[in-house]
Amino acid sequence: MTARGPRAADIAFGAYAVLGRLSAPLLRAYLRRRLARGKEDAARLGERLGHSGKARPTGPLIWIHGASVGEAQSALPLIERLRHDWPAFHILVTSGTVTSARLMAERLPPGAIHQYVPVDVPGAVAGFLDHWRPDLGLIIESEFWPTLLRGAAARGTRLVLVNGRVSAGSYRNWQRVRPLIAGLLGCFRLVLARTPEDGERLSNLGAAAVMTPGDLKAAAPPLTADAAELSTLRQTLDGRPRWLAASTHPGEDRIAGETHLALGERLPGLLTLLAPRHPGRAAAIRAELDSLGLTVAQRSLGEPITAQTDVYLADSIGELGLWYRLAEVVFVGGSLVPHGGQNLLEPAKLDCAILTGPHTANFARLAAEMSAAGALRQIESAAALTAAVAELHEHPTMRQAMITAAKGYATGQAGSLERTMEGLAPLLKEAVIAGR
Repeated sequence: MTARGPRAADIAFGAYAVLGRLSAPLLRAYLRRRLARGKEDAARLGERLGHSGKARPTGPLIWIHGASVGEAQSALPLIERLRHDWPAFHILVTSGTVTSARLMAERLPPGAIHQYVPVDVPGAVAGFLDHWRPDLGLIIESEFWPTLLRGAAARGTRLVLVNGRVSAGSYRNWQRVRPLIAGLLGCFRLVLARTPEDGERLSNLGAAAVMTPGDLKAAAPPLTADAAELSTLRQTLDGRPRWLAASTHPGEDRIAGETHLALGERLPGLLTLLAPRHPGRAAAIRAELDSLGLTVAQRSLGEPITAQTDVYLADSIGELGLWYRLAEVVFVGGSLVPHGGQNLLEPAKLDCAILTGPHTANFARLAAEMSAAGALRQIESAAALTAAVAELHEHPTMRQAMITAAKGYATGQAGSLERTMEGLAPLLKEAVIAGR
């Protein structure tokens, strides 16, 4: 970086900090608005302001931060290994969404603490860091909050970017302000990249020490499902052809409904399961499906699936493992619209023949490798989706071959956790010694 680069970055970070201080009086109003929209936890709003109701445990502490459900989920196997292999450390997990907090409450191992991440303003961040004093900070994927990262690094926290990723689009954007991203990446002692492409992009943007242990999401256990509920739904759906449109985004819900209509005569009795990425859109999705003349039953309203139900709107939180187990043919959304795709490994572990659209920039290498292995089929349009759903229902041998290939691919990726632990080992040892 040129001399001009660091000066420009320092000026920009300084301006960001000043803006944060000036906005502090408006912060409570901002959080109240989010609370009214169901995006904050009323009982724990103080955590977002840097005030914790829990004491810091005595001894060395690892802080793990993931933005929301996906990142928190991918961190769970790592948390369990850290608890087992490095029992001297206490573990603090932060995230920023209500849904991720619920997941952590259910699935964190004993001895691990969850807190909401503070908003990225100096007062809240200082309160959080002064209270918890983490010895090691593991930031999952691409959470580049300037005040939080720079504050932690200034206090001596050893920061590691875990499962680091930068999409092609983000890479192009960051290149325009390279001194800024280089300043943030400079806070990390180590970057553990998800793929070689991510590693190269992060290095080019200014990361100093980069390793590529693989995608940590590959090490996550299969999504869970309530056994009794699964049994009941299987009995209800016995004999009916069905497919799942999972993690859909605006525009894809209508495509799923139109696919159902197009297949009505070809696949009599077809049931479409539709699990939107954001369940808060359920009312709008239902209105759109109603406008197509489809009969909809809605999970959140307790409406049963009957013989007349065309689409079951699975607008629940934390039940994606249930829907994957009920449908062998699955379309993974965020991919027929330019979003970048969603997690393809989750259905791969649960006996699914997987379809996805062309927009998979967030998982480009994964999509390419799974396609090459016969574990995934990428379709280019709504019409191609309709044809693929029909073909996989009508040719069980083809469907089973995709299921087998997907499960084999997912199993082969599991070594990423071991490599991640190996990469972290020197910093873990250093933190233990410093703590003594």
